[in-house]
Amino acid sequence: MTAPGRRSSTFTRLLRHGFTDPSAAERLLESEQLAPIKADPVLLEALGTTADPDLALLGLVRLVEAQGGHTAERELLDTLVAAKPLRDRLLGVLGASAALADHLARHPEDWRELVTYEPQDLHPGVTEFERGLAEADDPVSLRVAYRRCLLSIAARDVCGTTDLAQTAAELADLATATLRAALTIACDAAPADAALCRLAVVAMGKCGGHELNYVSDVDVIFVAEAVGGADEGKAIQAATRLAAHMMRICSETTVEGSIWPVDANLRPEGRNGPLVRTLSSHLAYYQRWAKTWEFQALLKARPVAGDLDLGAEYVATLAPLVWHAAERENFVPDVQKMRRRVVENIPVAEVDRELKLGPGGLRDVEFAVQLLQLVHGRADSSLRSGTTLDALKALAAGGYVGRADAVQLDDSYRFLRLMEHRIQLFRLRRTHLVPEDSADLRRIGRSLGLRVDPVAELKREWKRHRAVVRRLHEKLFYRPLLDAVAQLATGEARLSADAARERLVALGYADPAAALRHLEALASGVSRKAAIQRTLLPVLLGWFADSAEPDAGLLNFRKVSDALGKTPWYLRLLRDEGAAAENLARVLSAGRLAPDLLMRAPEAVALLGDGDGGGLEPRARAHLEQEVLAAVGRAAGGEQAVTAARGVRRRELFRTAAADIVASYGTEETPVVADQGALVDQVGGAVSDLTAATLAGTLRAVVRDGWGDTLPTRFAVIAMGRFGGHELGYGSDADVLFVHEPREDVDELEASRAANAVVAEMRRLLQIPSADPPLLIDADLRPEGKSGPLVRSLKSYEAYYRRWSLVWESQALLRAEFVAGDEDLGRRFIELVDPLRYPAEGLGEDAVREIRRLKARMESERMPRGADPTLHSKLGRGGLSDVEWTVQLFQLRHGWDEPGLRTTRTREALAAACAAELVSGEDAAILDEAWVLATRVRNAVMLVRGRAGDTFPSDGRELAAVGRYLGYGPGHVGDMLDDYRRTTRRARAVVDELFYGA
Repeated sequence: MTAPGRRSSTFTRLLRHGFTDPSAAERLLESEQLAPIKADPVLLEALGTTADPDLALLGLVRLVEAQGGHTAERELLDTLVAAKPLRDRLLGVLGASAALADHLARHPEDWRELVTYEPQDLHPGVTEFERGLAEADDPVSLRVAYRRCLLSIAARDVCGTTDLAQTAAELADLATATLRAALTIACDAAPADAALCRLAVVAMGKCGGHELNYVSDVDVIFVAEAVGGADEGKAIQAATRLAAHMMRICSETTVEGSIWPVDANLRPEGRNGPLVRTLSSHLAYYQRWAKTWEFQALLKARPVAGDLDLGAEYVATLAPLVWHAAERENFVPDVQKMRRRVVENIPVAEVDRELKLGPGGLRDVEFAVQLLQLVHGRADSSLRSGTTLDALKALAAGGYVGRADAVQLDDSYRFLRLMEHRIQLFRLRRTHLVPEDSADLRRIGRSLGLRVDPVAELKREWKRHRAVVRRLHEKLFYRPLLDAVAQLATGEARLSADAARERLVALGYADPAAALRHLEALASGVSRKAAIQRTLLPVLLGWFADSAEPDAGLLNFRKVSDALGKTPWYLRLLRDEGAAAENLARVLSAGRLAPDLLMRAPEAVALLGDGDGGGLEPRARAHLEQEVLAAVGRAAGGEQAVTAARGVRRRELFRTAAADIVASYGTEETPVVADQGALVDQVGGAVSDLTAATLAGTLRAVVRDGWGDTLPTRFAVIAMGRFGGHELGYGSDADVLFVHEPREDVDELEASRAANAVVAEMRRLLQIPSADPPLLIDADLRPEGKSGPLVRSLKSYEAYYRRWSLVWESQALLRAEFVAGDEDLGRRFIELVDPLRYPAEGLGEDAVREIRRLKARMESERMPRGADPTLHSKLGRGGLSDVEWTVQLFQLRHGWDEPGLRTTRTREALAAACAAELVSGEDAAILDEAWVLATRVRNAVMLVRGRAGDTFPSDGRELAAVGRYLGYGPGHVGDMLDDYRRTTRRARAVVDELFYGA
């Protein structure tokens, strides 16, 4: 007897052998059932090698209890002690699977299935499994026979007799035999139906790929033909009844549970399509309607049951379509978008536990391998395997994947699949979530051979393999493109030039030969620079391919690298700062404007990093003006000073454009900005502030160069139009008015000459051809338009507005805002025009009619000939002009009474009109949405084409690039145009009601 407070030696031995509840285990070992063998050291040693010794011991006691007699009990225990193969197999299963322990307790004689150890038992195939299921003649007996066969597979698996690939193949073979048995039962139940048709069951997914899990939906497609002269319609109905019955036999829950769900949703039209089709019907669908993912699914098609000849004919008929799928437009983006959609649909709480679908999971490996198979399998039949690991091996052998990458990916895939198997085997439930309970994690870890600290080791290994997959799965597609143009070690397989071109075309490159030349120039050689480029380029190529202009992205990257390659910080920035490389890839492949701005001063790449250099955040006007004025102050003359100011403008335009592109495209770390209005406001505010700072610096330079410190007249620049409204786009001119006021004792003529000379010199300097984009000054909104003087004194403005002012001028002055020069003069000018733009008691009816007449005339006369009025962002239906004139009419009529309407900004004024209940919330939202969208279209056109435009581009690639900026993926340009028309049509209906009073 053990002394109180001291543990028994058995307790200590149990702890040493891995038991977590030694007290309960000690009681079980002392039970009557195990009395004959409890002293045998072999038992304890064997239990200690299992995944869960406590679970194995409990299962053994239950199995002995279930034997139903002393003789049967002694036979089991004697065999257990004497036969090591049985001991390892039986206890291994009992320690890994509570579900199979339950099966053995219900069917205690099935332990004998684990006794035989003949060669044919080591690697059984379909024939052996069919023999094991032969006596099953109803759903219940089929389940019992299935579990009996599964027991032997699990035993070989947990004992290490078979590896992952062999286990998955055996599970697929057992599924094949089970489908055949179920179909036989269904046919025996309806012989008349069976006589009418030839029915083939084609396995898809992991069953078709010969790589099934323990518990997984078995994906199938059914194809049927009429027998002899039977009516085809009746034959298909009969085949449908047989197929449905076969599915129920496998899927329905009985007293013995279910086997697994049979899922036919991969068939044409999915669950909405007929369950069974003829071969010609399948072919017609895939030729005309099938999506890219459906061809991807057919990679794993394999006839398994029913009429195998018909099944083989189905696979052979569709194979040419599968191997030409990579030629489809937007093939690679479609596949990658499908993968992203899968990840996005995972509940947030489960992403980090998702073994199959999460980032770095099994699906990443499978998608990458299948993508490469579809691209290169047309020309290389050795790649046409439905099994992931076999296909990966063939890809490496052919040089389509680097060998080192393939070895790492193979290792990680095997580990993740083994984890999946162990998780499912425990309860025989379909799940891909890694459990959170430490006992579950301990059992899984021990089953994988991790015995020192199973939970910590399992988490560490899982994290490591997931990181490998995340790092390699996209690189797998792009790395061999570099190897194709690099010097490789002797004996290393490489991607052929034809295969490299084939892959680049699949990625969307229009000129693969040029792309290969760029890759060779960037990555060849043994320099440190080339080595870093070889690290960066696989990822960059993927980001370029995610744009509408991958060729331009790669070419621009080469240009930037050529310009900055010798600087020490450039490649280090891209390699070490997480955001910089992806931001650069997005910017270089999004159109012409941002790359053109960057090429003129490549050092602006530094703005794309996430360090302390300010990044892509827009700078305040005060900071911009301070920098511009300081640069002007350091310059030797007027031209040099304005060149410096224009250089600052170019850099800040790049900052603004880059921030806009990155926010619109999104990155791996930062999602797409959802608030499109905020993006529009950010761009408009940044470009307007930058223009104001540039004008302030130019004015300072011109005055200093011509007159020293003091100009003979006070001088101010008044912003108008979109400039005054803080709504400038990338390609907008600066609408302004110039006002001056002679200083004391200065002749008015001299003052006027000085003011005009300032304006002329400012315009000249801002338009001198140079590497920096020009800033065009437009003063056409001045009194008398182009016929009037460029500059007026404040008194002249006062006299003109008092006697001659027209209603359109009052409307234009709604946007007037001082931006540069003499602040006091600017303030007094604004005070002068306030009564004009916010007339007391509002506009009279005659003035309202005049505004409506002007608007109608503009719509009919200013629309460019041949332009589609439904797609013109400025003058078209529901476009910028419609919304702005409607809002400005509110301001002219009610600004005197509603302080919120006294703003130069369209969206602010619209919000104020809504707050004042001049427009309903719904109508205001419709107008705001249309205005934001039209503004985004104008910005997109400028970013993509490098020149301003008010309509969607006619070139297909440019149109696709505009769509990408607006959030539309490849192949959805039509949706973009439809959405634009729908949005602006609704806005026009509101404009007709609010502006025209219709």
